Amino acid sequence: QIKPALPLQAGPHQTGTPTDVITAKCAPHLRRGKPERRTTLINLDDYEIVRTFGAEYRGLVQYYLLAHDVARLNRLCWVAETSMLKTLAAKHNSTVSKMAARYRAKITTPHGIRTCFEASLHREGRTALVARFGGIPLKRQKGAILDDRVQAQVTYPRRELVTRLLKGRCELCQRAHDEVQVHQVRKLVELAAPGPDRPEWMVLMVRKRRKTLVVCTACHQYIHHGQHATPLTA
Repeated sequence: QIKPALPLQAGPHQTGTPTDVITAKCAPHLRRGKPERRTTLINLDDYEIVRTFGAEYRGLVQYYLLAHDVARLNRLCWVAETSMLKTLAAKHNSTVSKMAARYRAKITTPHGIRTCFEASLHREGRTALVARFGGIPLKRQKGAILDDRVQAQVTYPRRELVTRLLKGRCELCQRAHDEVQVHQVRKLVELAAPGPDRPEWMVLMVRKRRKTLVVCTACHQYIHHGQHATPLTA
């Protein structure tokens, strides 16, 4: 979670970029204090590498645009940029300078022309996708709006087996019980052998196409030992 900008003593409306945030965000790109390639990204294509670095950097910069000292993120920009170029160089068995020349681009911003790095993903019959790193003026924007969205809670439906267990009803004798168990087979094909002498539980599992059957203790004993404590029908 990103740490909010800290209020400063100079005024009630001034905010600052926390030093520990810059240090923490630089850490994944550093090795022994120097920018290093990220080996976990080397196997991605160039577009994905630039997109990953760009999204991480852009998200942090946009969060701190209200800070009066947002320019301090220039340290993170240099570290992440060098790490990205080293990652691309390792992927192509090339050098940082060659990768910089290959992906360097110019874009126009409200504060003038800025240098960035771009990689394209060409799609036949559709517009090419462009990933970008940098090119964001590190200047305070007093009108910037922070939209901290509260992540909506996602309710995942229960697994079908859990729902059947919670019903507390034996699927073989169709009676309600305080305790039920699950009988399971490895493969349905093991039950599909033809023959008139197949037991009722086997026929039921094949008909329902299920490898599990929720049963009571008595029916479970019947399945394993062929002995039923009570008749299946009332």
